Amino acid sequence: QAQLEEAGGGLVQAGGSLRLSCTASERTFSAYAMGWFRQAPGKEREFVGAIKWSAGTTVYTDSVKGRFTISRDIPNNTVYLQMNSLKPEDTAVYYCAASFGDSRWLIGYGYDYWGQGTQVTVSS
Repeated sequence: QAQLEEAGGGLVQAGGSLRLSCTASERTFSAYAMGWFRQAPGKEREFVGAIKWSAGTTVYTDSVKGRFTISRDIPNNTVYLQMNSLKPEDTAVYYCAASFGDSRWLIGYGYDYWGQGTQVTVSS
């Protein structure tokens, strides 16, 4: 069973940047896709974006397009979420998740394994 561990969260001022990472513990990790999600207090979990592991194809929700970038480091089983031009409304706990073949990966469904989450707080 894959274990995912996020890192890189913190407090940043509006307009600033953060880079989150998510590393899978298994040496034979072979996800079909990796996604990033976030959940703000009192709100439902939101799909942020995802990357197809082999091809590197990425998708993003409209609210982060042009500001967030997802990339992956295959040899190190790590996926990144680079967040630029951060806004207070980006404040949330961010989670990474792995999909193992569900074709709905690019719309935020079919993710089987989840990290514990990392807090991102953007001050105004």
